[in-house]
Amino acid sequence: MSACHEGEPDWELRPTAEGATIVHHLARAAELTPGESAFTFVDYAADPSGRRNTVTWAELHERATAMAEILVGEGATGERVAVVAPQGLEYVVGFLAALRAGAIAVPLFPPSLPGHDERLASALADARPVCLLTTSGEREALAEFFAARRIPGVPLTIAVDSPDLDESAAGLEADMASVRPRPEDCAYLQYTSGSTRAPSGVEITHANVVANVHQALEAFDIHRDRNHVVSWLPLFHDMGLVLALAIPVVGGIHSVITDPLAFVQQPVRWLRLLSDYRGAFTAAPNFAYDYCARRVREEHRADLALHHVAVMINGSEPIRPETLSRFQEAFGPCGVREEMIRPSYGLAEATVFVSTSPTGRAPRVTSFDRELLGQGVAGPVTEGAATGTFTRLVACGRPVGQEVVVVDPETCRRLPDGSVGEIWVRGPNVARGYWRSPQRTAETFTEALAESVAEGPAGDPARARSAAPSKVQSSAQSKAQSSAQSSARGRGKWLRTGDLGVMHDGGLYVTGRIKDLIIVDGTNHYPQDIEATVQEAHALIRYDHVAAFALTVDGEERLVIVAEHSRRINDPGTERDAVARAVREAVGAGHGAPVHDFVLAPPGTVPRTSSGKVARSACRRHYLAGTWTERVGMTAGLGRSE
Repeated sequence: MSACHEGEPDWELRPTAEGATIVHHLARAAELTPGESAFTFVDYAADPSGRRNTVTWAELHERATAMAEILVGEGATGERVAVVAPQGLEYVVGFLAALRAGAIAVPLFPPSLPGHDERLASALADARPVCLLTTSGEREALAEFFAARRIPGVPLTIAVDSPDLDESAAGLEADMASVRPRPEDCAYLQYTSGSTRAPSGVEITHANVVANVHQALEAFDIHRDRNHVVSWLPLFHDMGLVLALAIPVVGGIHSVITDPLAFVQQPVRWLRLLSDYRGAFTAAPNFAYDYCARRVREEHRADLALHHVAVMINGSEPIRPETLSRFQEAFGPCGVREEMIRPSYGLAEATVFVSTSPTGRAPRVTSFDRELLGQGVAGPVTEGAATGTFTRLVACGRPVGQEVVVVDPETCRRLPDGSVGEIWVRGPNVARGYWRSPQRTAETFTEALAESVAEGPAGDPARARSAAPSKVQSSAQSKAQSSAQSSARGRGKWLRTGDLGVMHDGGLYVTGRIKDLIIVDGTNHYPQDIEATVQEAHALIRYDHVAAFALTVDGEERLVIVAEHSRRINDPGTERDAVARAVREAVGAGHGAPVHDFVLAPPGTVPRTSSGKVARSACRRHYLAGTWTERVGMTAGLGRSE
């Protein structure tokens, strides 16, 4: 795939053995298009209307190389270099400088990001960087953070925006010609959000990220001569890093970034940037589309021109059909077409991108029988099915340049279409493992996929229970798949994602996380389904601030729900009983599950990951620790079923 036209520089986007590093592509962009805009940071903190600061490819390469010389002179080659800067051009320079220096970049965030001190401390303790790259405004906060946390051995801290960098470099002798990162070298450690366990550093090689960029460029039909990347996603998050930094560098595409806080404060800013840049390519989690539909006022929609947007990826968390409908209804008059929205699936261990819906097609939503789905069988239902008997799921399409199979996690046998099991991925984008964690690496990256195909659904994937019978795969299908698996040997290990999914009618449907599955009275329930029901049960429940999880009581699993109340409530105690009744009735009618305990929590107390997802495991720990009992003066049994 090439975006080259007559008279333009020869941009060949396919990776080669020599060019499969981000460093190579940065140098190439600086050589072929030195004066073109590389990155633009739109600063709403400096100017509410958005001050735009732009760096060209030549300037970016020069700044990253100068910073890399300092890192090499300080002995950072082959070591970890953490980027703990705020969102902005300095972050981009710091990350690329670490790679140019032959170091392993560790994209993180500064201590000023509220609510994530524990995650930052955990990641720093695990990565043990020899150097921190930050900004002048964050140096003091970093020193205080290390002192408060009593973290020993404070690493060398360098402000990327310091005016004294030239003087610092002058005293160092760095042989940059000898520093040549290789495709197989680890480019960076991507620390996971930690929604189910402590953050772990995923080792992403240069070859991994370059391969994943090319897979994404092909899947979304993105070209440097007709597209711009527009993003507010944090650069320390896998989707934000690949979308707004790796894709632009490898593809030579102009990237327009802003701070996540700018989006949260005024979501219309994101949509205005999409209007400003023709052929915009963007991505966001499901909640962001809902947030825009609810928060962008009608008078602010009048000046939006979204008909020239190329792609709007919806990914990173469960995609709700209701969100797709709400966003389309709100912004269809502004030019949004259904086929612009691309439901996608991915995860950090696969660099980020795995599958997406086909180009030019509207998102596909299918209703599945809820009871059968709980038994591990994807049984579509007709439109006339009774409310509460089915679950609507959004298809995430098919993979590009990689393999995806659905597997019985207990037997490691591939399941036929229509059976729920664990999603396994294999391809050049799959990471090589976890940093300093051989046991978890061995558990997650495996060659254990059995060649024979299971003759029925997995049933309960988490418990390996028997399920309802389904159509047995034909002999021809089995032979074809066995042949494909045999020819695929040597393509690397399989990634066990921990996600549950099903292949149906040619598309991948993600149903939930194995670790989050709630089993009540022998029936499987997906927490995101229950959470969606809860937040619609009463007007005083905050949208996207609900956590459902299981608790073992007297040897059996019971359902617990924690939901934040609206900031509009002056006295939550007067409303708690009414909200609890509404929730119990809605969950009982919609899911047939009794609620063991319901907590109406203050705003901002339901734990979230750094990427904005509800952290159910952390919520469960807080619940068991009595967090909400202490904060809202609850008795231990308030809201609990008899």
